[in-house]
Amino acid sequence: MSMSVMTKKRNEQGHLMIGNIDAVRLAEQYQTPMFAYDVGMIRQKARAFKNAFAQTGIDHQVAYASKAFSCIAMVQLAHEEGLSLDVVSGGELYTAIQAGFPMENVHFNGNNKSRQEIREALQAGIGCFVVDNFHELALLEAECNNLQTQTSIILRITPGIEGTTHSYISTGGEDSKFGFDLFTGQAEAAVVQSLSVSSIRLQGLHFHIGSQLFETSVLTEAIATLYRHIEHWRASHGFIPEVINAGGGFGISYTKHDEPLEPKTFVEAIVHSIREESDRYHLPLPEVWVEPGRSIVGEAGTTLYTLGSQKEIEHVRHYVSVDGGMTDNIRPALYGARYEAELANRVKKQEEKAYAIAGKACESGDMLMYDLPLPMVESGDLLAVFSTGAYGYAMASNYNRLPRPSVVFIENDAHQLVVERESYADLVRNDRFLGKKIK
Repeated sequence: MSMSVMTKKRNEQGHLMIGNIDAVRLAEQYQTPMFAYDVGMIRQKARAFKNAFAQTGIDHQVAYASKAFSCIAMVQLAHEEGLSLDVVSGGELYTAIQAGFPMENVHFNGNNKSRQEIREALQAGIGCFVVDNFHELALLEAECNNLQTQTSIILRITPGIEGTTHSYISTGGEDSKFGFDLFTGQAEAAVVQSLSVSSIRLQGLHFHIGSQLFETSVLTEAIATLYRHIEHWRASHGFIPEVINAGGGFGISYTKHDEPLEPKTFVEAIVHSIREESDRYHLPLPEVWVEPGRSIVGEAGTTLYTLGSQKEIEHVRHYVSVDGGMTDNIRPALYGARYEAELANRVKKQEEKAYAIAGKACESGDMLMYDLPLPMVESGDLLAVFSTGAYGYAMASNYNRLPRPSVVFIENDAHQLVVERESYADLVRNDRFLGKKIK
């Protein structure tokens, strides 16, 4: 069980510590709501994947899946830790360019890349496209010809295998918007088409089973399934993959009930399976890639809120509202995600009661938690919600015209603002006044 959710450090004043910094001090300086990231924990998670691969002796890339949380400082941090970068949009690519990230280590994923995004990525000189469909293959060939350039690709394959996770974040099954289906012949047709295009170098294959995986068996099953088809493609088309990308989705601890596996366990299972299948079919050992995102930043993030209004309904529920909610964490409203939280400004006491933590947006569904045990709360208390580092800020919105929160990085005894809080002026920056009526 991950200790990051279960054990939190407190100082002599009973205040929550994030890194070596008092959370109350952070809230006073940067205001709430805010995302606070323990950079030391991010580095630790990144190194756990890198070290696990190093111990296997296999050629590899660990690509940070920036969709989990992207900003210039985070991309710089990924580069410092020797990670590659997985992007899924022109905006994430632009962020990487602004951060000075080496483009040859960028992989461009996603199911609906526009012609403009493909052109920008080719002009930037990215290392690889993860091609998702025939439409993209055609666009990529056309843009390579227009720019008189070549590029490398790996094909995203849907292996027909699903992990035990929510349907919204399950991506490996046959009925998925992602990838070339393995069993209908789409994947083989994509291999054949890719091999026929002179401006495209087919480097390998990719799959992604889903998110919040707590088992390795689905990954090894997907690898075994994929290799049965690789053997046929070698015999029929002379294709031998130089790269197998096993995706990401490695689970983290959101609550005490979650029991995530260590990065080493996932890496060893993936590498062992690929070695075994390569030996079985007398194929050369490919380079192995993975794309962890949530498992690198998720547990490192804590959201700090200030408590405001309360509403107690006798024998029903005691609501207490925070100054954020679904606008900075859509996951509870979207698919019932659960979190753990504590008061950051004082230690828990024995006399506790269950509170329903409500968000500020005008939606009945804007609820972060329904039964959080806390001491008797007061307006102005500081609430810390743990493991919000992935898909919190990344999915934040301006619903109700609420400004998006600030993001602060904490490392050892230092802290710095890496994303400024939006202002009201930011909210109307792209608005235009109504012009004269057209007659």
